[in-house]
Amino acid sequence: MSFEITQFLLSAQLADAKVRTEAEGNLRQFQEQNLPSFLLSLSVELSNNEKPIESRKLAGIVLKNSLDAKDATRKEHLVQQWVAIDISIKSQIKDFLLKTLGSSAAEARHTSAQVVAKIASIEIPRKEWPELIGSLLVNMTQQDRPTSLKQATLETLGYVCEEISHQDLEQDEVNSVLTAVVQGMTVTENIPEVRLAATRALYNALDFAQTNFENEMERNYIMKVICETTTAKEAEIRQAAFECLVSIASTYYGVLEPYMQTIFELTSNAVKGDDDFVSLQAIEFWSSICDEEVELQDFEVPESGDSSPPHFCFIEKALSSLVPMLLETLLKQEEDQDQDDGIWNLSMAGGTCLGLVARTVGDAIVPLVMPFVEANILKTDWRSREAATYAFGSILEGPSIEKLAPMVHAGLDFLLNAMRDENSHVKDTTAWTLSRVFELLHTPSTGFSVISPANLQRVVGVLLESIKDASHVAEKVCGAIYYLAQGYEDAGTSSSFLTPYLMDIISCLIATADRTDCSDSKLRSSAYETLNEVVRCSNLIETSHIISHLLPVIMNKLGQTVELQIVSSDDREKQGDLQALLCGVLQVIIQKLSSTDETKPVIMQAADQMMILFLKVFACRSSTVHEEAMLAIGALAYATGPDFGKYMPEFYKYLEMGLQNFEEYQVCGISVGVVGDICRALDDKVLPYCDGIMTHLLKDLSSGELHRSVKPPIFSCFGDVALAIGEHFEKYLPYAIPMMQGASEICAQMDNSDEEMVEYGNQLRRSIFEAYSGILQGFKNSKPDLMLPHASHVLQFIELVSRDTEREESVTKAAVAVLGDLADALGSNVQILFKDRSFCTEFLGECLQSDDEQLKETATWTQGMIGRVFSVCG
Repeated sequence: MSFEITQFLLSAQLADAKVRTEAEGNLRQFQEQNLPSFLLSLSVELSNNEKPIESRKLAGIVLKNSLDAKDATRKEHLVQQWVAIDISIKSQIKDFLLKTLGSSAAEARHTSAQVVAKIASIEIPRKEWPELIGSLLVNMTQQDRPTSLKQATLETLGYVCEEISHQDLEQDEVNSVLTAVVQGMTVTENIPEVRLAATRALYNALDFAQTNFENEMERNYIMKVICETTTAKEAEIRQAAFECLVSIASTYYGVLEPYMQTIFELTSNAVKGDDDFVSLQAIEFWSSICDEEVELQDFEVPESGDSSPPHFCFIEKALSSLVPMLLETLLKQEEDQDQDDGIWNLSMAGGTCLGLVARTVGDAIVPLVMPFVEANILKTDWRSREAATYAFGSILEGPSIEKLAPMVHAGLDFLLNAMRDENSHVKDTTAWTLSRVFELLHTPSTGFSVISPANLQRVVGVLLESIKDASHVAEKVCGAIYYLAQGYEDAGTSSSFLTPYLMDIISCLIATADRTDCSDSKLRSSAYETLNEVVRCSNLIETSHIISHLLPVIMNKLGQTVELQIVSSDDREKQGDLQALLCGVLQVIIQKLSSTDETKPVIMQAADQMMILFLKVFACRSSTVHEEAMLAIGALAYATGPDFGKYMPEFYKYLEMGLQNFEEYQVCGISVGVVGDICRALDDKVLPYCDGIMTHLLKDLSSGELHRSVKPPIFSCFGDVALAIGEHFEKYLPYAIPMMQGASEICAQMDNSDEEMVEYGNQLRRSIFEAYSGILQGFKNSKPDLMLPHASHVLQFIELVSRDTEREESVTKAAVAVLGDLADALGSNVQILFKDRSFCTEFLGECLQSDDEQLKETATWTQGMIGRVFSVCG
């Protein structure tokens, strides 16, 4: 088979589609018929120096893809396949891979390093490849081993550390790995390839070095080697060393103090005169320190008894040298930086870091930055003017309003004039700075705004003029209008100030979205997102006629998209993006106009026409549109209430498609939410559709393919369905309750050390409680006894949650509400259960002590319901 697999692998890379497809089919057939033999053949191919490099390279890629996948379900399947292979075959494969690390072909070594790490990620946690680290370290310690093998070994160690958790290795293994890696970095090795591989490996191994960083002698040695490596001759090695320092800044902040003077000098030299990629990492180090210190400030606990982590105020101490260094970087702009979204350069990194410094030290940054702004803002060189504006915009978050107000009041007129600057970079940055000013210093609801009735006309005039500028400038202007409008939301009488300009603002935003040059930028979506915010934040009493006139305009635009000529996939994508944006605008208009009885008739009159449009959009079959159209339909269902029933026969098939869409799970999640909206709108009129809906929801819950984030909303949806159809939910009870009980058991076993899992556990528990609440309330008036057999389990679940310190406030509210619903619906039947549960008193006591008024209110109601259970029987 050896010759054949070589031929298959070579043919699978040929330009001839027929030959290529046949070869791919042969490879797939071999894989399906005998996976162990297939993987072994690939490892033999990869390790064989006599074979063509093309076939070896592809063999390695196929081998890697047979062990790992991005999709979690597929990955788990591949892992199980590997685990099931006979141990002797796995040993042979691993031997061939380790042998390949010594290959003369760099590509084969590199691929083999990755595959070894993929196998390690499966086997090391299972304690199935204990000799791996030892085998790799032999390559590093024996004198006669070639440089290329050492480099490949270090690369492999780095990948292994990236793939596995720091709990998977014994401390002596960690020590050996770190020793080998740090030795590989030392200048005495003097072989650039080895130093680079070692430095990159250290980056991945830093998470494992907790114990070593606690030991001063070991820490000093590691830090000394890293600092030396930041001055290596090769830029790539210097960059990798600074990446290690960035990681250390966030992982080991608490032990950095002795090294900060040295690090400041190293980063300063790198920023001033090194290769850009190195300089960027040097700036990133200070950004990471800012992140750590901002977090420490946010979570600092005043109680002296608490052993909170140390806060060394590194930024404050370095401020007088750090700020000038960052200000210098702002003058290193690139000519095309505004046109390219993906660009990241020295000037941007410096400005971002300056913003983080402002957040860290607050008022102290202002006197250090303003002289730079004043010295550069009027210079003839555009770079100076742009840098001064960027510096000003960067420091607006952090300092107090008292410190900023005089400066911003004085500077606003200057910024408005600068929107007419001859240079587009200056205009771009000025528009961004104005949006920052409006976001951070324009909140009339708190009594402070840099905008007054006296200057508002000028502000709006400049923005509407500048929105006609180049697309990248116009996009930033949209951001400024967005925050200008947002400031007037809930601003009492001040919210009327913007009303006279609303018509012009809306017209300009629609014209901007229609620009022919906006396909190259994010301008169209920025214009529509801003339009949404302008509508959402407007004073409805004064602007309802404007928004009512906007509705047919947007409907007409959506209608035109359905008629578009589609000849390519690119056309289809553009159509989908535009439809999604327009559906988003309609959703906001529906929500706005249906929020009062006076304006709701506008939506009722347009509902039929809108629904026809939404159904046409669904027929276009694009997932991005499906999300937005579903959300708009949910808003329409909420607005039209029982009248929505007439749309269900047509709409139901699309709702079903959404509920079955495992691939695009966001569409599935939104469809679940829309079921809730429909249940609330139709009440028991939703009954004819409930068999289908519940079947899909139960299937979704059972599926291993569906993304877990969709599962909590499904439980909440059970509650919505039960509330809508009352006693008719009885037939679904035998299927729904076991699912809820199973999920509550999963909650009990969750890993509380994983922040993501804690958050997911909270979502899941809240949604299970919402389901119980809906079911109990739905049965309360006719068949409450149906829930009696499950009451004990519900109480157990509440007790378990009440003892969990990680629960969120929303979970507490939902748990207390179910406790009340249980007493309310089942009455005297649950007296004996409540008698045995002393936790209820403790839990209610805790809730009644809360600062949250809503929680106190719910707890008081629950207390009353439990009291009633006992008084009825008394």
